[in-house]
Amino acid sequence: MTIKSSGAGRLPLRRLWILLAYLLAAPALATEPVIYAWAEHMADDKRGHYPIELLKLALAKSGQDYRATPSKYNLPQFRTLRHLQMNKGIDVVWTLSSPEREEELLPIRIPIDRGLIGWRLLLISAKDEQTFAQVESVEQLKSMRAGQGHDWPDYPILRDNGFKVSGSASYDGLFHMLERGHIRYFPRSLTEIQHELDTHPDMNFRIAPKWVLYYPAPLYFFVRKDNIQLATAIEQGLELAIRDGSMRTLFIQHFAAAIANAQLSQRTIVQMRNPLLTAETPLARSDLWFSPEQGF
Repeated sequence: MTIKSSGAGRLPLRRLWILLAYLLAAPALATEPVIYAWAEHMADDKRGHYPIELLKLALAKSGQDYRATPSKYNLPQFRTLRHLQMNKGIDVVWTLSSPEREEELLPIRIPIDRGLIGWRLLLISAKDEQTFAQVESVEQLKSMRAGQGHDWPDYPILRDNGFKVSGSASYDGLFHMLERGHIRYFPRSLTEIQHELDTHPDMNFRIAPKWVLYYPAPLYFFVRKDNIQLATAIEQGLELAIRDGSMRTLFIQHFAAAIANAQLSQRTIVQMRNPLLTAETPLARSDLWFSPEQGF
């Protein structure tokens, strides 16, 4: 059959080629963006690298046509969760779970960092390093004021375990509270603390010797309640990544050095309860949780 370039009822040859190119590109154009709650301008912030890579891995393994895409804005945690719930430009977040969050949003109940967020080293001022070296009991530690975000699940967890805690509406504000002596320490995940030391060189912070706090802490991906298709895709992708070892490989690439540097075997572990755990928390699946005894 000959394609004519003109004539009644026929497309010009150039327009036909444009239409053909569009049709060939249609599958790529149909890929659905999944907007995650990490602003594009924060791409250099290492704290987001692992969850973003894991989300991309899960979406790729799901077999669905999803494309992980950064959000445009950096919002406080409570506003981020509200934007997700109200379908205002965010499709997925990763955050520490709580009963309220599991009620308002749809959790994918696989701890994405294998519970590392619950292993907390203590960020302190350099002038207090010797003081913390001389702390001999958990009760002494509890009597010294800690700092946390007032809307973070960590805040009630620490208080429920008898710690003195001051809250802040601002993540950055906590570093200034520590610098000014309004709090004595800021418990930080061992996956976060070195980055925070590196990004606050002028504040003269240290990691406190001797101590590490631990409570079971599920850090989940969350989506909107009605976004069951996306939740299913992420869950299936994560389970495949667990089975084929690619999630563990990614975990080791990002966190092996931080775990080694924490020297957990040389620290006193303060075992804490987490009153915010729901009955659905997969504590029985040991393959989902990091353990110093079992290693990676």
